[in-house]
Amino acid sequence: MAASQGPRRKTVSRCIPETDQCTQVFDISGYSLLKGLGAGKFVESAAFVAGGRDWCIRFFPDGHAGEDLKDYVAVYLALVTNSAEARALFEFRLVNPATGGSSSVYTCKTPMSFKAGGNQGAWGCRKLKKRSELEESVYLQNDRLVIQCDVTVIVGPPVITSEADIQVPPSDLTDTLGKYLESGKRSDVTFKVKGEAFHAHKFVLAFRSPVFEAEFYGPMRGKSRRQNITVEDMEPDVFKALLHFIYTDSLPPLDDLDEDESQEMDKHLLVAADRYAMERMKLMCESILTKRIDVHSVATTLALADQHHCEKLKEACIGFISSSDKMDLVASNGYEHLKRACPAIFMDIWENEAKSRRMM
Repeated sequence: MAASQGPRRKTVSRCIPETDQCTQVFDISGYSLLKGLGAGKFVESAAFVAGGRDWCIRFFPDGHAGEDLKDYVAVYLALVTNSAEARALFEFRLVNPATGGSSSVYTCKTPMSFKAGGNQGAWGCRKLKKRSELEESVYLQNDRLVIQCDVTVIVGPPVITSEADIQVPPSDLTDTLGKYLESGKRSDVTFKVKGEAFHAHKFVLAFRSPVFEAEFYGPMRGKSRRQNITVEDMEPDVFKALLHFIYTDSLPPLDDLDEDESQEMDKHLLVAADRYAMERMKLMCESILTKRIDVHSVATTLALADQHHCEKLKEACIGFISSSDKMDLVASNGYEHLKRACPAIFMDIWENEAKSRRMM
């Protein structure tokens, strides 16, 4: 007798706990001023809401009390809503203030039970990083430390669902386009940039940039329909990064560059984004440069922002200048360039300072 066949239709029942997720960034400026606060003492972030409860990040610059902890900094997630309880997962990351990139330094993989006001009111890492290692790392720059905490709070009973077992993979569109760029497969245009050749696809470029669309398909494209285009006034690595963004919608990593080189590359990428009307890329570059403003770079960055109509970056530079020592600015290398390139910008600076005085 043949073995009986089971039912052909398959369904899946799933148990899905209800959660609420939040990311809190604790930006600590003046790290050196916290040294000597004392073991077991902390500074804490402003409160933020996750799962209907208030939380904060607590940073211990001199570590917890204990001989074995004196050389380490510590960081904790604390539940601060009075008499509240919660279960949560969390991860601490250190953020590079210059690039915005982050690295995980502690992950809580099992939900922890928090009870405000008691011994279980806060959980975290007593040995986040040795103080000496932290102070020599890329995560502490210009006396500034940025800590990010990703919190997942379990807020309700599990949701039970039943569904057909159909697995939908995540989108791989940008990965696929990126591979086409790397391989040059089916490319129909070649760019020559200072002796280097880059193969690309007209339709992708036109879809992403109105400048490329006009060049390839607009009324002024000409009859020759050129397959080879020479790009002037741009470095090969900048054009390569521009293509990377067009195909993947992300800026390439700049880990092989030091801080000054990375800042210069960001400026060149902003110029390239403006040249090809890549507005999202331009705003991303503005955001990165805004975080890197200091007395040595503010003048050249302001000139760049004014020349390429970057209003947010321009406002940030003017605000920095208004609150800084003018003698330090005048002594910087970029001040003379700012006077020559954008003399009218000083009127904006004076007007901003006048407004600030009126508000005082």
